[in-house]
Amino acid sequence: MLVKTNGSAVYGISAQLITVEVNVGQGAKTQIIGLPDNAVKESQPRVNAAMKNCGFTYPRKGVIINMAPADIRKEGSAYDLTIAIGVMAAGELINTQLLDETVIMGELSLDGSILPIKGALPIAIQAQKDGFKRLIVPLENAREAAIVKDLEVFGMKNLKDVVALLEETQTFERTIVNPRDEFADEIQNITYDFSDVKGQENIKRAMEIAAAGGHNIILIGPPPGAGKTMLAKRLNTILPPMNLYEALETTKIHSVAGRLGTNASLMAQRPFRSPHHTVSDVALVGGGNHPQPGEISLAHNGVLFLDELPEFKRTVLEVLRQPLEERKVTISRAKFSVDYPCSMMLVASMNPCPCGYFNHPEKECVCAPGVVQKYLSKISGPLLDRIDIHIEVTPVNFDELNEKKEQTGEQSTQIRKRVVKAREVQNSRFEKLPLYSNAQMESNLIRKYCEIDNQGSLLLKNAMNKLNLSARAYDRILKVSRTIADLDESEDINVVHLAEAIHYRSLDRDHWGG
Repeated sequence: MLVKTNGSAVYGISAQLITVEVNVGQGAKTQIIGLPDNAVKESQPRVNAAMKNCGFTYPRKGVIINMAPADIRKEGSAYDLTIAIGVMAAGELINTQLLDETVIMGELSLDGSILPIKGALPIAIQAQKDGFKRLIVPLENAREAAIVKDLEVFGMKNLKDVVALLEETQTFERTIVNPRDEFADEIQNITYDFSDVKGQENIKRAMEIAAAGGHNIILIGPPPGAGKTMLAKRLNTILPPMNLYEALETTKIHSVAGRLGTNASLMAQRPFRSPHHTVSDVALVGGGNHPQPGEISLAHNGVLFLDELPEFKRTVLEVLRQPLEERKVTISRAKFSVDYPCSMMLVASMNPCPCGYFNHPEKECVCAPGVVQKYLSKISGPLLDRIDIHIEVTPVNFDELNEKKEQTGEQSTQIRKRVVKAREVQNSRFEKLPLYSNAQMESNLIRKYCEIDNQGSLLLKNAMNKLNLSARAYDRILKVSRTIADLDESEDINVVHLAEAIHYRSLDRDHWGG
């Protein structure tokens, strides 16, 4: 007897329908065809044991399992449940009319329990697009998949329950999630707050400008105590709240990577990723034998924080250049390629020199001549070219640390209001363009939207001559000054806006680093 069940394969952050055709007939072997990998081939003994431990007998005949389309490689153990139901139906162990309108995915344990899978959300989205009525997934993935409208999602614990649901011998409640209500509740939960940071008002201002314009930023300061990491962790709390589209896209990426956790639903907070400096280039940008999203894609719509930037391998830093520009990563293989979005803000921190005390207001640098410049040269010019704001961080003095609680700085919610208002100006400015912030402006748009008067031109000319600023600093200064003007609710870029933007180009100054 021939029976067809429906599964799904995840490629990138999208899914594709996979039809599992099971034919039980003459012979004694089980064959799985249709480009399965080793994990799929190993499903037969898992399915056999799970059926036996749930009271079913595996057919003692020839079983041919074809996974169509046969020219696409099938990977992973998530097809176990799809194959098991197909084998049971083809072997006439169960009788059901619901298979044509149901997508089934899940990994089987030997005792018949169903283990969680990766990519339940994109699978649910594709099932709804393909017109299926029902989706059966492991219980831990049910809330994640139930975000999708017009699809009945059932989270199941074991094989027996799936059979009972399909044969309609037992009633199960579908998983219902109201993503808008949960999203509205979660979006208000802020773990960190800028009011926790004592002093560092100039750094907070730089972070606000970076958030308002979507600018990448690098913090340069001495070893532990200056607050670089503390400030970076709070940046996503002042970014505009995610909308539902951004939340759905971010959740899809984390679902594919298996990072959502048990019983997770829609992500409401912008992600913050902080990989260690020993990270490989594949772990950072994505890839591998079975392509997975890397850290830059997991930071999509959020913040990627690279602490101690010069300690990262040169090859790792160089692979960042193209994704920062194009805001997506393409992983190419011989027979296919997948795209992962990676539109995020880069926040980097570094010591100014190996000992950490170059330009320190109190302690003297003990590095030998030329060592500072050699240390800074670990970061290539093209990578620095993609970082708009450079700001020096100095340690907080005792008086600021000893401030009373009522004297603490602004809360993240107050700063976020100004950031949101500046972003609204930019949304209006780039309404007909595929941009969302000033940081994405190319040269032609900079000339159009960043016009400065004669006094501003003179200031910028003097600054570039006296500070020996590099040519790449010119466009960056104009873009940052445009953001400062937006925060100031000014249509024109004034001298004061330019002066502040010039202040944020430390590493471009010819004298910096000796």
